[in-house]
Amino acid sequence: MIHQLIFAYPKPGLSEQDFHRYWIDVHATRYASRIPHIQQYSVGTRIPLPGESGDPRWCGVAEIWLPDEERQLASLQTPEFLDGARADEPRWAAFWRTLGLDTDPHIVLPGPPRTDRTSEAKLFLLTKRREGMPLAEFRERSRRRHAGVALQVPGLIRYRQGFTRDPLYAVGEAPLDCVYQFSFADVPTLHAALRSPGFQRVQEDLGTFTNPRYVHTFAARENWITGPSFV
Repeated sequence: MIHQLIFAYPKPGLSEQDFHRYWIDVHATRYASRIPHIQQYSVGTRIPLPGESGDPRWCGVAEIWLPDEERQLASLQTPEFLDGARADEPRWAAFWRTLGLDTDPHIVLPGPPRTDRTSEAKLFLLTKRREGMPLAEFRERSRRRHAGVALQVPGLIRYRQGFTRDPLYAVGEAPLDCVYQFSFADVPTLHAALRSPGFQRVQEDLGTFTNPRYVHTFAARENWITGPSFV
């Protein structure tokens, strides 16, 4: 299973509110969700975090689930993608501020079964391993020690680690190595978790094996377009 994350920002002249509205009501519904082989599609709209100021790095994130590389490649050659979703992107998104990552999801805390499209609040920590650390060591450290620290964050109902897929390292370094994803029932619970000693320990532990220059924090509220069923 490929879990694709696409972080995006509005095109010039488009407000964040209109950016969210267009992404959910037009782009995702009319175009992206119709691409063959996409099994699930969610749009996360930015949640401002305490202490943030200035222009945000991104204003939203798409989460897309695809079965495998073969069907992902096939989907990119369809009219639904080429003449639909891709052609529509310049109408609302600033492509030069878009970050896309294909990840292998490692589910640490699956959470309760989903029975509907109830929106959860989600925190993304985008990271790069410290210089000189082998990728295999970084992944092992994440799966074992760091996962144990993350599970102590209060209010956490789901937790996964999305490791950048190996093909992105074929011709050099990938821009990021992992996206840690913390899910909470609602925004107040997310905000309370950020103030907790448990989350402070997460940040402290990250500081021991990641490069602080490439640690980015982003929070969003889920808006399901297709799904959920197995997330």
